[in-house]
Parts: sequence; C-alpha cells; structure tokens
Amino acid sequence: QVQLVESGGGLVQAGDSLRLSCAASGRTFSSYTLAWFRQTPGKEREFVAAISRSGRTTNYADSVKDRFLISRDNAENTGYLQMNSLKPGDTAVYYCAAGQSTWDTRLNSINYWGQGTQVTVSS
Repeated sequence: QVQLVESGGGLVQAGDSLRLSCAASGRTFSSYTLAWFRQTPGKEREFVAAISRSGRTTNYADSVKDRFLISRDNAENTGYLQMNSLKPGDTAVYYCAAGQSTWDTRLNSINYWGQGTQVTVSS
C-alpha cells in the first residue's frame, strides 16, 4: 500500500508559478512511476505528467509541455510538479498518482491516488 498526500495548491493569477508536492508513505516509493493528473467538474480526469522510477524519463501532456516540470526525490519519498506560466485553463483539482508505466496514461494504469489539491488560476 502507498499513501500519497498532495500539497501546494492555491489561487494564483495567470502567468504565475506554483509548485505542487506529493509526499508518499508506505511501500517503496521508488518502485512506482509517479504521475500527476487533473480534473475539472463534469470532465474526466486527465493525464498531466509522469516520471519514471529512476527519474530519468518523463512524459508530458501536450497542453503543459514546456510549462510544467515533473521531478522526484526518492530519498525523501516526495514528488513535485513545478507549474510555470499558468493559464486559467489549468484550473483543476490536481492528483498525485503512483503507477507502473511512464507512458501508459490511462486511469486504470494507476495503482494509488492522492486525495487531490485545488489549483485555481484567475485571469
């Protein structure tokens, strides 16, 4: 079992930056791919970014590529999502997730989910 707890969400203005953190506990954090998804009301949860167990491979949704940066610190059992040049369209609840593949972005590829943190970007 892996428990994931997100933090760092909040209300920011368009163009601002925000860093989300994901603290993991339980089974070995480094055994899982770390990913971030997001969801807005009435829409399906969507893939944002993923990073491999070692941290050497990353994968991003086209909508956030070149603006967001995913990273992880296996020694600290923590993952991060640095979000730059935020847009109102980035407003969503962001979820940290642990899964098996950096490239499989389907929801059913995820083994564990966090509870989510709200990010709101005003124009």
